[in-house]
Amino acid sequence: MVKENINNFASLDIRVGEIIDVQDFPEAMNPSYILEINFGENIGIKKTSAQITNYKKESLIGRKCIAVINLGDKQIGPIISQCLILGSISKDNTVNLIFPEDKASIGDKIA
Repeated sequence: MVKENINNFASLDIRVGEIIDVQDFPEAMNPSYILEINFGENIGIKKTSAQITNYKKESLIGRKCIAVINLGDKQIGPIISQCLILGSISKDNTVNLIFPEDKASIGDKIA
């Protein structure tokens, strides 16, 4: 069982990305943004939606983030989500993004 759990975790491709664009997502059921995240030359730019409207859009541009990039595409309203940005959820259901250290490079694999 433990080996299976470790293998499940090892199968995730979790990377450092940089948020390069943030747009409102008025079609979403819950207040959300549409994000474009750059994962570097080898992976490229991926799009996702996230319920992180507790952040100002302009404060997110240029910020590094952590995301899972190999979960497959998922249709969310009119967009295709290509990755899952990671954060913690507070007791009040606010999402707090997880940010890497400044010295982390775009595309770095999280282990």
